Amino acid sequence: MPIKDKAFFCSWSGGKDSCLALYMAVLKGGRPSCLLTMLTEGGDKSRSHGLPLQVLQNQARALGIPLVVRSASWEEYTSVFAEVLREFKSRQIEHGVFGDIDIDDHLQWVKGVCKPIGITPYHPLWRQHRKQLLTDFLQAGFKATIVVVQGDKLDKSFLGRELDVAVLDEIEAQGADAAGENGEYHTVVTDGPLFSAPLSLRFGEPFEEDGYWFINILD
Repeated sequence: MPIKDKAFFCSWSGGKDSCLALYMAVLKGGRPSCLLTMLTEGGDKSRSHGLPLQVLQNQARALGIPLVVRSASWEEYTSVFAEVLREFKSRQIEHGVFGDIDIDDHLQWVKGVCKPIGITPYHPLWRQHRKQLLTDFLQAGFKATIVVVQGDKLDKSFLGRELDVAVLDEIEAQGADAAGENGEYHTVVTDGPLFSAPLSLRFGEPFEEDGYWFINILD
């Protein structure tokens, strides 16, 4: 699906995959209109990655792309997501960029929520080699730090570590997927070719929630 000269929103987690998808869409000539991030019910942090709203706002500012946020429980997630897509459609934003790699359930969910509204999804990472995507991400000059790990897959000592080739090898050595596509870990992107300036983050103590370890981002 061509994205050249198309206005699009990017489904934005603040992590490596959504950032790489955004970057690839921009390289293909797409025009980013906004980033869309789904927050927890309290509206203070992102779903899955647990990034504070302030960090997401700082990313958007560094990228020069407006941030749109919505709060929802997991039960309300699809309906709230669809509601904001209808708003985008009314503003002639008819394409969405997503960072899924190869999990078919994720692809089907995206298609299912986009098609009835007339939004065309674009998956620039789809079916590409997982680890190669990470290599491309790092070689492009992006920087990302691990902020969540799945407790039964990776040790919490990975929290706060910046991704590089050595860290990817260590992740694989522990039996986890280097790209974390199955939810083994999540990241926050702090710099790269799309950023006007790097983000500086301070980290607090890790905490455990529902089988995942998170690192507390102080600012």
